[in-house]
Amino acid sequence: MAKKKTKLPDYKTVVRSGIEYYRTRVTNADGKAAVLYALTKEDLYRKEMEARFEREEELFRRENPTVREYCEKWLNIRSATISNATLKEYELIIRNYIVELLGDMYLSEVTADDIRIALVPVSKKSASLYATLNMLFKCIFYNAERNELIDRNPAAGISAKGGIPAKEKTALTDDQVQTLLDAIRGLRPYEFIMIGLYAGLRREEILALQWDCVFLDEKVPYISVRRAWRSEHNRPVISGILKTPAARRDVPIPECLADCLRRAKEKSISEYVIADSKGQPLSESQYRRLWNYVTVRSTKEHVYYKYVNGQPVRYTVTPTELGYQRNNPNIAYTIDFKVTPHLLRHTYITNLLYAGVDPKTVQYLAGHENSKTTMDIYAKVKYNKPEQLLGVVNEAFSQ
Repeated sequence: MAKKKTKLPDYKTVVRSGIEYYRTRVTNADGKAAVLYALTKEDLYRKEMEARFEREEELFRRENPTVREYCEKWLNIRSATISNATLKEYELIIRNYIVELLGDMYLSEVTADDIRIALVPVSKKSASLYATLNMLFKCIFYNAERNELIDRNPAAGISAKGGIPAKEKTALTDDQVQTLLDAIRGLRPYEFIMIGLYAGLRREEILALQWDCVFLDEKVPYISVRRAWRSEHNRPVISGILKTPAARRDVPIPECLADCLRRAKEKSISEYVIADSKGQPLSESQYRRLWNYVTVRSTKEHVYYKYVNGQPVRYTVTPTELGYQRNNPNIAYTIDFKVTPHLLRHTYITNLLYAGVDPKTVQYLAGHENSKTTMDIYAKVKYNKPEQLLGVVNEAFSQ
């Protein structure tokens, strides 16, 4: 039986450059009209059908995106409201733990069980990574639900509890603070550490701090947090985009820090409080070298590399307490506790709470968006031995 021939539409014609073409209009997925031309009706009909198919396919994709496509869109939307560092963190987590497993599925096909399966590998990693991934699942699918791309959020009822809990951070004791300051007094990281301990600024806030935001001649000296530092390809980038809106704050500083900064300002050749030898903000590698002043004075085992004949050779140093570095007798191993840049801020916030400062005030000084974060993370007892708590108990119950 002969195949029935398709009846072609009665296309209009137009003459262009002396040649007669058949012409028609089609509407694309954005609702815009596009004009198609061909020398024959058959060619024009084929072009029209291809254009209509592409439009329907695009409309279907918009109404039924894959997880990969929607994650890209969601990240693009969020990029306007989060810091570059946070965006990179989200991109990495989404790529490795969402797109890798579910990327080719249509958004509407994903079930709660699919998400639970995707969370299984992360359950063997840190609790913070697990919580962040869970949050991203909830946010992405909640956004899709609000835009009516799916009927319900499959991640809504999934618990955020999972992963291996991190070791509880312990604030530095007063003796440890004194040991740390004695070890690096007069060295390059001294001002950085003082700002962390006595103003509680984040690393990126300290490295972006400029003298125009340090008010030392006021009745109450204070620091204004208005800028943040980040590194891109080992180049420092200073911007007004802070971690959260709450990070923009004015922090009164104690006299010990004010005196430290006055001395530093007298010697400074830069607009930055923490700067390199040319007065510029530190790069990532320069910052690491800055913190290395602390690392090399630790009694903990540490590793470094030297290049021998163009090849990196690993060296392990196991210091002894109150010993000295063999090649540099000016470096004494006196820091017998773990210390990180964030632990300086942790100690500042813990000390405020221990001193009885109310949580809402601590929230403001720390630059947290809510006091729950402050209390959940930092409200730990600084001292927990009977002899350390006796004074607190006696004061509470004194007549």
